[in-house]
Amino acid sequence: MKIAVACGGTGGHIFPGLATAYVLEQRGHEVKLWLAGKDVETPAVRDWKGPVVTVQAEGLPAGFSLRTIRAALKLIQAVIDCRRIMRRDRPDVVLAMGSYASVGPVCAALTLKVPVVLHEANVLPGRALGLFARWATAVACSFEETRFYLRRKDLVVTGMPIRKELENAARLGGPGTKHDVFTVLVMGGSRGAHRLNDVASAALIQLHRGGNHLHVIHLTGFADEEVIRRTYENAGVPHTVHGFVQDMAPLYAAADLALCRSGAATCAELSAFAVPALMIPYPFAANDHQTANARAMEKLDAADVVPERDLSIAWLADYIVGGMRNPSRLAKMSAAAKSRAMGNAAEALAEVVVKAGERRDGLVG
Repeated sequence: MKIAVACGGTGGHIFPGLATAYVLEQRGHEVKLWLAGKDVETPAVRDWKGPVVTVQAEGLPAGFSLRTIRAALKLIQAVIDCRRIMRRDRPDVVLAMGSYASVGPVCAALTLKVPVVLHEANVLPGRALGLFARWATAVACSFEETRFYLRRKDLVVTGMPIRKELENAARLGGPGTKHDVFTVLVMGGSRGAHRLNDVASAALIQLHRGGNHLHVIHLTGFADEEVIRRTYENAGVPHTVHGFVQDMAPLYAAADLALCRSGAATCAELSAFAVPALMIPYPFAANDHQTANARAMEKLDAADVVPERDLSIAWLADYIVGGMRNPSRLAKMSAAAKSRAMGNAAEALAEVVVKAGERRDGLVG
């Protein structure tokens, strides 16, 4: 089959879409990526050898302004452009990973009566997915809790597709992969998180000065990389600081505890590697969806959650010490995280896509 995978916009949409695209390609299908022309897309898909279609699109901001009008006009133009391209080279099915980047391809597919499969990464459905769910041939999701927000009896919980190399590394991980000293992984997403960087580094330095033996792996984002590195160096804290890391497997394998945001990809990767976490949801995420993700992890006892407004140096230092002194608690969280890991999520989502295309062709019931 010819399969279009609309996964542009952000890494949280690109990487799971790409992981599924590779599986579909390995099954012998002709897969084409549909992107939105954003800077983050170029490095993310640099190893993809298949065809790519780029249609410029922009998300609608909150409220009403001139920017809203401009973004709406871009989305309308994206629909027109996508429809024109699809009429020339019609896919058998479209997989859309959500966000504004999916609007053009999904609208075009629906008007051309091409089957559409949607995947929702977060607990709370995004605007695009919520809009199109009623017309989609199939809808899949990462979290069981999404059933409360998408009332489709045929909703399929596939889990969140992660990169194959991460999945393989997680499967091979085991005893002996962690550091000899307690290792804390701090990460605020691909662009970092300034407040998390400041509070976490100060708390970890305080613990070090108090005689606690620990090692820090800190993903700062490029803006804070040099400052945080110098801060640890000046305090004598054993550390590894990166602005950005492509290969996360060794970092997850080394971590005893993660201090992090709660995007869908982060939740899936922590679960795969069974890393206990303190989640500090990004407070400005659309519909506060990161808090919903974090609470779902907390409900399973795979993570603890603290709002960013409540995060302080003293509180965080006490929390980390508590984890260091109570390894059985962290072991319980690790087991809970592993229990929610849905291996082969990309394969499961690919199967949903193939069945949607086969139903269209009358090959299955």
